[in-house]
Parts: sequence; C-alpha cells; structure tokens
Amino acid sequence: MKDKPVVLIVDDAAPNIQTLAQCLKDDYRIKVATDGVRCLELVKSDPAPDLVLLDVDMPGMNGYEVITHMKQDEHMADVPVIFVTGMDNDEDEEKGLALGAVDYVVKPVRPAIVRARVKTHVLLKQQRDQLAKMAMCDQLTGLYNRHFLIESAKQKVSFSRRHQQPLSVMILDIDLFKQINDQYGHAMGDQVLTAVGGAIQERCRKEDLLGRPASRESVSESGDAIAARYGGEEFLVLLSPCDLAAAQQKAEQLREAVETLQPSGINVSTSIGVAQLQPEETFEALVSRADSALYRAKEAGRNRVEAA
Repeated sequence: MKDKPVVLIVDDAAPNIQTLAQCLKDDYRIKVATDGVRCLELVKSDPAPDLVLLDVDMPGMNGYEVITHMKQDEHMADVPVIFVTGMDNDEDEEKGLALGAVDYVVKPVRPAIVRARVKTHVLLKQQRDQLAKMAMCDQLTGLYNRHFLIESAKQKVSFSRRHQQPLSVMILDIDLFKQINDQYGHAMGDQVLTAVGGAIQERCRKEDLLGRPASRESVSESGDAIAARYGGEEFLVLLSPCDLAAAQQKAEQLREAVETLQPSGINVSTSIGVAQLQPEETFEALVSRADSALYRAKEAGRNRVEAA
C-alpha cells in the first residue's frame, strides 16, 4: 500500500491544529509543530513533508521568517507552503505569495476549501517529483542514469578533494550479455538487467550506501554512493568516502551477489573494475582507469574483480 503524503501543520494554537488535522487526517499523514524552529526541523526530517500549512502570527519566529529560511535552503526550498492565517488584507496575502507561498488560506478555515487546496498542491508536487526522477533515472532498472552520474561526479570529486576523503569507482559489466540476448531474447535480457540493477541497489542498502534515487541535492556533496546504469549492460558505482581496498571488498561482495541471482534460471555473472581517485585526477581519467581494470578482468576469464 502506497504511503500517504505527509502534511505538516504549524500553528501555536492547539484548536487551529485540531481543526486542520481533523479535515485532512483521512487522506494524509499529519505532522505537527507549534513554532517556527520545530517546523524547520521537521521539514528537514525523513520523511520530509509534501506540504506545509503555516501560520503567520507565531511567537519567536513568525511564518514569514520560516518560509524565508526554507527558500534559502536547497534541501527545503521545494516543499510547498500554504499560509493559514487570520491576516486577511491584500498586502499580507501579497507578501506571503511574494515570499514563495503557493497559496493563502484565511481563518476561520473552511474544511472543504482546505482539502481542495491541499490536494491540488500535493498533486502538483508529486508531479514535479516524478518529472525530476524521470530526468535522473534509468527507466528500466530504477538506478540513476549516465547523465545524472556525470553531472554529479564533478561535485563529488570536488568534495572529496576539499575534505581530503578517498573516493573510488567501480564499473560492472554483465558477462556475455550479447549471448543472453541472442539465446533468450531482448525481453529476457531486460529482466537480467533489472535483476542486476536490483542487486546493486540491495547491496548498496546493506552497505549503508545510496539505494533508490533521492533528490538531486542529497547526493551531490555527501558521504554516500551513486549507483547508475552507465550504458547497455554496464553499471557504475561511485563510492565516497571509500579507499581502493574497501572498494575492492564491496565489489567482490557485489560480484558474489550477482552470481547467485539466476533470473528465470539463467546463470549471470559480472566482471568489475575498481579504481581510486588520485590527486589532481579528473573523473573521466578515474573512469578510464577503472574501465582498463574491467578489461583486464574480462581478459582474465570474467566473473572477477580487478583493481587499477
């Protein structure tokens, strides 16, 4: 069953929270904050809200200040905000919309209106998220696509150098994949690709690395992994912080995981090349060395890991 969207209600008055929660609880997961500081904490939490219903007049940090903080933070800027307030003049509404709110609801609220506006803006956010995911992901395997990987890799390399952290890459190629397509057909070949992509995701989760795609910002400068379908039957995993020895170990674990798959009874194996970023090396040069190591793994008999 699909999780309900999350709506965060922010108000310092309990009756207002109860009114809003009562009219939304059947269709949404409700989170509650009674001040601006707690609101910002919950917007950054997991799962992040799909929409915030935000009071303007609160002690301490008011609603205008809260939304200003949100729009200045790349991790919160895309969360839609609807102001819910007793301030009903045109100037107040104009100010709220100018600060980035998607809508403005005046108290006392009418439940039917609140439900309709929340539904509209949650749906719009879901559509935006889906478009963003399609732009970042390989549609067959669910991993990142080559375009997103290359776009993010430069930031990862820069982050690695700036913080003096090791960064490694592994390139995986499904052995004799053309023979699988020729013997069993391209539909079965797609099943093999999907199975291998799933093994990469699962192994990444078990190693506390990145699994399914998250947001574009969450993988650009952090300690995690980017797993992508690099092209055809080739996959690439960018690991940080991770030195060559650790990358070899992870690659061997992944090789073993793929070997046990047997999708539809087909024996599948993978050859893997591993390399660690050297000082002043570009991402392209790093990938080239990993690719050379992959070629050696193929030449040495396949179904093995070779390090640059």
